[in-house]
Amino acid sequence: MLAALLAETGAEVVVDLSDEPLLGYRERFALISVALVGGARYEGADFDFRPQARTRLASKPALAVIGTGKRVGKTAVSGFAARRLARVYGADGVLVVAMGRGGPPQPEVVRGAAGLSAAALLAASHAGRHAASDCYEDAALAGVTTIGCRRCGGGMAGAAFDSNVGDALPLVEQSSAALAIFEGSGAVIPPVAAQGTLCVSAANQRLDYVTGYLGAYRLLLSDLLVLTMCEPPFADRRRVAELRADAQAVKPSLEVVETVFRPRPAEPVRGRRVAYFTTAAPEALAPLVGHLEQECGAEVVVASGDLACRPALAAAVARAEVAADVFLTEIKAAAIDVVAEAADRAGKALVFCDNEPVAVDGSELGARIVALAARCVERFARGE
Repeated sequence: MLAALLAETGAEVVVDLSDEPLLGYRERFALISVALVGGARYEGADFDFRPQARTRLASKPALAVIGTGKRVGKTAVSGFAARRLARVYGADGVLVVAMGRGGPPQPEVVRGAAGLSAAALLAASHAGRHAASDCYEDAALAGVTTIGCRRCGGGMAGAAFDSNVGDALPLVEQSSAALAIFEGSGAVIPPVAAQGTLCVSAANQRLDYVTGYLGAYRLLLSDLLVLTMCEPPFADRRRVAELRADAQAVKPSLEVVETVFRPRPAEPVRGRRVAYFTTAAPEALAPLVGHLEQECGAEVVVASGDLACRPALAAAVARAEVAADVFLTEIKAAAIDVVAEAADRAGKALVFCDNEPVAVDGSELGARIVALAARCVERFARGE
């Protein structure tokens, strides 16, 4: 009802004078979510929620990739989307804008269409850049041009306390790309009026964080929800089904795809002795290593989930220098300044590894993303 009233009246502010027992916390957050999606402020006795100002691009459609929290696999899904859309629009036809807490102080263009080597990332690291930030990961593994941005802090409704994404928009407008992908950071939403939104949630998140509070706002904004980590030990089938049902109760038209992550080496590792470095939790290592051995033909002699823990990572690197022929690493955390540096010193081959979202519910995630991008193009042409 509130959504219809906002559309009918054009109201800019919703004033809540209710109290218990008329409206409880759950109901209030649901109304706040609806108001924000409708572009209206929602205020009451001691609260004031304001919709984030979002800029519409003038030259090209935008697809936003957002999340309901940190560590849900948003960058992996964003990279997959960029890689899949590059098949349709060309490597130069897709541009990714990645915002992150480890992003550069000024927007930085990283050109990945011609490939981004380990030597190039090491050079960036030596120049003082965080060469494992999302913009470098997307450029290297999706093979497209990216623009790295920085954000600080995150509000309940997805606004950053501060970011330089606005400074990157002229670069986006000047680009010859046909489509721009704006990748959020954690639960922060890019300040861009996208024509389509893909939301990423992890199946091991608390249900109320995804579908309640202002997780509901993010779902209402979205066209497609990608559920990641839909397997034990993160979540069983009952849990995944419950999350899917609750999400579609918030927005019945929401498309949902259930996925798991599997490692995708950027180069063949078949028949090679591999040291695998990841940020995955210890309990997730077994299926990842199993995939590398069974599907990629690698002999995994070291497997470490300590990319974000330098002391433990140093010990794993030392073992790898003795046992492995290839260092296989995600581009995250200490991947460049520790793992790549060690591989270079030891004369070991270095191969980058992606986390590929693989649908487990019979869906074709790539086709869903291509269809959503096509809707973005159509909506942009209509002035939406």
